[in-house]
Amino acid sequence: MGMQATSKGNMPVVLLKEGGTETKGRDAQKNNIAAAKIVAEIVHTSLGPRGMDKMLVDSLGDVTITNDGATILKEIDVQHPAAKMLVEISKTTDNEVGDGTTS
Repeated sequence: MGMQATSKGNMPVVLLKEGGTETKGRDAQKNNIAAAKIVAEIVHTSLGPRGMDKMLVDSLGDVTITNDGATILKEIDVQHPAAKMLVEISKTTDNEVGDGTTS
């Protein structure tokens, strides 16, 4: 959402994107938990031995069919900062150690 910088007088300056809002305390915590639950809901049906494939269609109409959680998260457009962090964690984990499958 916002980014905090420091001015010359060491006064904090909060920078928000156009139309952005700042949320603090319990409301921020609830929003972060809700975003994490939505990300989990997106990928949970693709996990495990009974995992189902997902068909993803991008803005150009290209179709991707996969049951790989990392691929699913790479393909979706995420706006919420906590959800973006989960997507980045997924990408990093996939790059560093893979998903545990042998192929």
